[in-house]
Amino acid sequence: MRVKSSFLAIALAVAAPAMAQPAGQVDTAACKAEEEALEQEMAVARSRGQMLRRRELAEELAALQARCKTLAPAQSRAARIERLEREIRGLRLELERAEEELRELTRGG
Repeated sequence: MRVKSSFLAIALAVAAPAMAQPAGQVDTAACKAEEEALEQEMAVARSRGQMLRRRELAEELAALQARCKTLAPAQSRAARIERLEREIRGLRLELERAEEELRELTRGG
């Protein structure tokens, strides 16, 4: 099967650099890429109203950040502030959408 072989090739390409690293070290670029991918998936889930999926992705992201943080050097204060501000903006947007949906339901729409 062509799909399986290409998936296997991609998986090996992603895993190979991680396996080549000494124990206790983490590929910060890989962590950052995974974090960005999860954040994008969360944004898509949020835009589609898939709140359960967004929460699952948020838990995945938290686990990834914990894993990367324990192995990687501490994030700068400015980067943490920016990440939290971004998260707050996303949560506010999600809250606004939920409130709008509630208003529509209570109006009988």
